[in-house]
Amino acid sequence: MLTTRPLSNLRVIDFGQYIAGPAVAMMLADQGAETIRVEPPTGPLWDSPTNAILNRNKKSIALDLKQETERQLCLQLITSADVVIENFRPGVMQRLGLGADEMLRLNPRLVYLSLPGFAHDDTEWANVQAWEGVIAAAVGQYMDMGLNRVLMGINPSFSPLPLASAYAAALGATAVTLALYSREQTGQGDIIEVPLAAAMTEGLAYNSMQIEALPERYLSRREREIERRQAAGLPMNLEYADLQTYLDPFYRSYVCANERPFYVVSASHTQHTVKTLQVLGLWEEMVAAGIPMDNPYLSSDQWSEACTLLAYPFTKAWADKLSARMQDAFLQRSSFEWEEVFGQNGLPGAAHRTTQEWINSEHALAAGIILEIDDPTYGHMRQAGNIGWLASDSSNVLTKQPAPTLNQHREEILQQLDELSLTNRSDHASTHNASVSQATKSDQGWLTGIKILDLTNVIAGPTIASTFARFGAEVIKVDNPKPTMDPWNTIIFGLQANRGKRSMLVDLKAPEGQEIIRRLIEEVDIVTINAVEPQLKRLGLTFSQIHAINPRVILCQIDAFGGPKSGPRSNYVGYDDLMQASSGIMERFGGSLSTPEEHAHLGTIDVLCGFCAAFALGVALIKREQRGEPDVARASLAAAGQLLQLPFMYDYATRAPFDEPRGRESKGWGPFYHCYEAQDGWFFLGAKLEKRSELATIPELFDIMTISDEELTDYLIAKFRGRPVSYWNEALRARDIGICDIASMSEVRAQNLFQDDSVSVVGRSTEPTNILGGDKSNIKADFKTKLIGKTFAFNQYYHPELERVVDLCAPSAIRPHCTQIRLPSPASKYGHHTREILRELGYSLADIESLLVKQAVSESWSEQYLPD
Repeated sequence: MLTTRPLSNLRVIDFGQYIAGPAVAMMLADQGAETIRVEPPTGPLWDSPTNAILNRNKKSIALDLKQETERQLCLQLITSADVVIENFRPGVMQRLGLGADEMLRLNPRLVYLSLPGFAHDDTEWANVQAWEGVIAAAVGQYMDMGLNRVLMGINPSFSPLPLASAYAAALGATAVTLALYSREQTGQGDIIEVPLAAAMTEGLAYNSMQIEALPERYLSRREREIERRQAAGLPMNLEYADLQTYLDPFYRSYVCANERPFYVVSASHTQHTVKTLQVLGLWEEMVAAGIPMDNPYLSSDQWSEACTLLAYPFTKAWADKLSARMQDAFLQRSSFEWEEVFGQNGLPGAAHRTTQEWINSEHALAAGIILEIDDPTYGHMRQAGNIGWLASDSSNVLTKQPAPTLNQHREEILQQLDELSLTNRSDHASTHNASVSQATKSDQGWLTGIKILDLTNVIAGPTIASTFARFGAEVIKVDNPKPTMDPWNTIIFGLQANRGKRSMLVDLKAPEGQEIIRRLIEEVDIVTINAVEPQLKRLGLTFSQIHAINPRVILCQIDAFGGPKSGPRSNYVGYDDLMQASSGIMERFGGSLSTPEEHAHLGTIDVLCGFCAAFALGVALIKREQRGEPDVARASLAAAGQLLQLPFMYDYATRAPFDEPRGRESKGWGPFYHCYEAQDGWFFLGAKLEKRSELATIPELFDIMTISDEELTDYLIAKFRGRPVSYWNEALRARDIGICDIASMSEVRAQNLFQDDSVSVVGRSTEPTNILGGDKSNIKADFKTKLIGKTFAFNQYYHPELERVVDLCAPSAIRPHCTQIRLPSPASKYGHHTREILRELGYSLADIESLLVKQAVSESWSEQYLPD
């Protein structure tokens, strides 16, 4: 009997340890799935208060899987389950007799998710101790921590944020829901692998992309200063204070009357820059000074000056003038006052806070982004709330069962197993026992037949449909004929986020445009949009309005500060950087509230938010398939930013200080989790403290047991400098100690780049086809063969519309066994398919010409795809 929770008819078996595996299970449990943790008799491998978050809403049973009777109990659990989650090194579950192939033969409807550090068949990486820091080093995170760190000569830099685990958890949870949705049609389960390193590569996709001959107009002042110093052989030695003069005036922090900085992210938008100057009382002054307002979609040689207020970045002269006047203006009020002023005026800006301040902030608590739970171990506890949720389930997600004590539910679970048999579970009625490799492989994607209307922009929103496109979903991307964002945000970012989509330009505010959108909504399964509630109402795109057009449509809505309830900032607009500022990421990375820095990577939270929304959307698809009930799938930058900080995202009366590594000089978290410089380069060491005695067997470290804990880091710094990285790699890996060269993202891309000349932009159809069908070449066939033996994959191709070679991260993190994944074609020029789609909607050639004349639709924003 189905209950009201979205996944309440599912059973999940959670073998996970540390973050990634338990986080996937937590996300499913938060949606109502019965989730059973199978723990070792000694308890979890990671002793942290974070487990109070990761294990909420779960049941616990301790099983010694090396004992045959206990293993048989485990097999009974798996036989009764819908989902199994594990994140051990490759081969561990097989040695326990619980490998994926065997379990799917036992239970053909099972969805089995593995989250290893690296791909199981990657001969170079599979058996490396995959600590979070080791993965970060392998992917290039520590060597590419931002332009600030390059200019300060600080490379590598360390960050304690568990990026790999966060991205992998969101993608893993998404994969599970999509496989379960597919199972509703096929009756078959699947085996899925999500390597943490591959997930992290996708999460940082905007940092590894490369565009041939990128026009100089897109280079920021920091990038130009780096190039200047490199060309002149000058040192990278800027101080933090010096760097502020290189930042864009609409993309930086300003000190306010309360001496707390306020972060502004108003660059690149046709209205935000102007409105920011108006709110600050500077607009008329800047107009009188002749501030340039040229169209950013014109070639720069058509501009009146070398920059425009409507595009990022500015020239030095204008940046210096604007920054100085804006700094004076911000000193007139406190940062919290400015936060309210900006929010109420629809402008993106936020006061900087610490993580502890965010956890205890009025908005986070009021909106249900932070929850209060009475934990049996830690008492009254505030902790991160849901990562994604459905609107109809909003009240339920606010109530959580605290994390269980070890083995708390053993008797209850054993009693269930005694009462439960395979024949009396309708959702496990299949007795098909054929070979997985022969019986369940499909030439279809999980989402074949699903149609999406994508009304999103920038990074987070477009990531949702982009994630779905690899599994066969058909996507139409609709944008306004007059772009609100500059080419840096739309075209450059769109090369990654809009692959596999068809593009049309429609004025959503014009009556003719509203009719086009109405016809599209009639034909689709999903509408995705990033907007706050007042914006949805103005556009006529609330759930009730689209439901009246199409009763089966699911709305996927994301925003900046939204939660299951309404809080004072719920309708404030914002970007990735504002959540970084609000939640303490910038304070931690910069080292203090007086020296905040953006966490280096483009889309750090944006991409993760898109993945979290994809998970919520997967839950909504399951609910609709099972009950015929569409819903609103929700996620926010705030919720995603908390997942990114899960090891710190809690507070209670006796909590230890928020003392995680912070600041520019941080190189690690203790002597055995640290970036070290060898004779010829840098490497990351990840090891348990118990490995100290094994380190003593290395000749150079023979006396390590005599070194005090306080002196250990300095001791290792001195010792590691005496030998090359290759020596330490061999010595440490021979002792099964985690070590990895600290690579750059460009190196990882170059070493894992494949060229695919068959990929080309979709051509226009001369005749109308089935709605949203289009030319199926917009998503290329099976991509899994490219991933055999690899953890990383980057795709290089010549983009004919862009007239440049482009290198992009390939969609390689989710690797199902029984279904296809596909390599989407390049993102087409905005408006490329306007005519084609209008013909499919039933418009005649005369109708289309009329719509073009009225500017209700358009075929292009600019003559060039990427204006130079």
